[in-house]
This record gives sequence, structure tokens and C-alpha cells, in this order.
Amino acid sequence: MTTSFPMNDGNSAYSYFNNSQRQKEIIDASKEMVREAIIGKLDVEVMFSSSKLFRIIDLGCSIGPNTFHAMQHVVDVVKEKYNNINLEFQVFFSDHIDNDFNTLFRSLPMDRSYYASGVPGSFHGRLFPSRSIHFAHASTSIHWLSRVPKELLDEKSPSWNKGLIHYGTSNSEVVKAYVAQFEKDMEVFFNARAEEIVQGGMMVFISPFSSYIRLVEFFGSSLMDLVNEGKLDESLVDSFNLPMYFPSPQDMTKVVEKNGCFSIEKMELTHPKSKLVDDFDAKTFIINLRAVLEGLLINHFGSKIAEQVCERTLLKAEEISTWMKANGGKPCQLFVALKRK
Repeated sequence: MTTSFPMNDGNSAYSYFNNSQRQKEIIDASKEMVREAIIGKLDVEVMFSSSKLFRIIDLGCSIGPNTFHAMQHVVDVVKEKYNNINLEFQVFFSDHIDNDFNTLFRSLPMDRSYYASGVPGSFHGRLFPSRSIHFAHASTSIHWLSRVPKELLDEKSPSWNKGLIHYGTSNSEVVKAYVAQFEKDMEVFFNARAEEIVQGGMMVFISPFSSYIRLVEFFGSSLMDLVNEGKLDESLVDSFNLPMYFPSPQDMTKVVEKNGCFSIEKMELTHPKSKLVDDFDAKTFIINLRAVLEGLLINHFGSKIAEQVCERTLLKAEEISTWMKANGGKPCQLFVALKRK
């Protein structure tokens, strides 16, 4: 069963709308790669003899202006490629069913008449009619799993992730469970997109890479601080795991090749320039992560504990800044461009 993991909604101090600077940096850093993929590999012109409508989907669009920023770039590049064709555009946004689409569309540039409505629901499964989509864009969303691997919820399983909330420093059985869930979700995802995307159409992923594992683990250490102080039952931490897997190029190659409907046009680990990293601005980085993770924490621990965890993680800013200095040059983003065969 798919579970919904929306970001902090609204326009508050800790909303994703106001705290997604790092995500915007990732989108900006990938713009030239997206442009190269569209200009060099997109091949749907033959269809324009019967219709001039070009449909784009943004999968895992979340909340706020970043998604419009990314979609505007896609529209502009498609116009550049097909400058001799008077195209009409439809852009659809899809995310978890509980996503705050009201906040999303309040940030819509009002002069952009081609934006379509949001499509709530899991982006892993089918969303659109067969052969209806020309370009799919998934920025910083493909790492979300549809659910926590069920093995991690069984105290008697070797995958019981005691004292930890993710797989970064866990035993191999925990890692295997995460990998298996990722592969299962991606099988559903690629089967759905293979039906929806036209021949010659494209799909682009921009996913966080493994360097983020350590960052989310700082929230786990804050939970354990509360356990050690007697303020939180350890069993609650043992039963909490983040539904996130940061795929490697090998992971992505495996699931794409298993599906068989897409060709890999580009796959690259990158290190996009980041003002937050360059300035070792750990506090802003933590608040950005809070906007992503707080809803999960509230759902499992309640709002009071969730707030304490976030505040305690913010107190670790100096330690996190030291980690950022030591690891700032490592690849932190996976870019993948696929073409529908």
C-alpha cells in the first residue's frame, strides 16, 4: 500500500514553500543537461502533423515555485527545438495525494496559460492516458519510496533497524530491504511511464545521491538523544524508518534495463555548485531538511517530539558544518535522461 509523504505545507516559517533553496540549486545546476537532452534526443516531431499539443508532467512536484521554475525551462527549450511549429503546451503536476496543491498553485505565474491542474496521487503508478505524455520531469523525488520496507517493521527480522532511522550505517539486511523496495517501486513506476510516454518522448530524473544519507542521520541522532535522556521510548525510534532510497547509477541502470522500454541517453553523478555548501550554511540546510522530514516525524512521534528533534538537530549545526566542509566536493546528485523506445 502506498503511503503519502507530503512536505510541510502552507507559507509558514518552516514550510517547504519557504525552505527549498537547495532544491532550487539542484534544478538550476541541471538546466544545461536538461537542455542538451531535449535538443539532442527528444524525437516526437512526427506526431505534430495531427496535433500541436505538447504535454509535460512534473512528478513529485511538491509545493511552491521551484516546480514552475523547472517547467518553464522545459517549455522554453522545447520551443527552441521546435521553433518552426506553433505548439500548445499542457503541464501537469503530480505528487502524493496529501500534497498542498493550493499553495503550489498560489505561486503559479498568472500569465502562464498552459499550466494544467495538479494530479494528486502516487507518482509511482498510472496517472495519464496511454501515449499522451511527451516529456516527464522528476526532480528530487525519485528517491521517495512508496512505503517503508515491510521487513523493517518486524522486530524479529534481521532487517529490524534498531536505534537507526535509515540505512546509512545499518547492517546489510537493512540495505537489501531498501534496495528491494526501490526496485519494486521502480518496476511499477517504469511500467506506468512506458504506457504514458509517446515513442521518442523523454523522461529526466534529478535525484539526491548518497551524501544525503549522513545529513538525514543527524535527525536520527537527535531522536536517540531524547531516548538517552528518558524523554522518548526507544521502541518508537526502532519502529521509525525514512521511506527514502538514494539510487546509484548501478541501481538506476538495473531498473531501466529490466523494464526495457527506455534507452539511457545520459547518466551522470554531478556536484552542483551550492551556496549553502560553499558557505557551510548548515542552519539553512537543516531547515530545508526540516521542511521535508517534519511531516514524517509528526506522523510517527507527534508534533511535540518532532519539534524537539528539529530544534536539537539545529543545535548540531557546527558539527554538520564540519561534515559539509569535509564532504563538500563529493558527488551529491544523479542526473538521468531516458528516451522512450
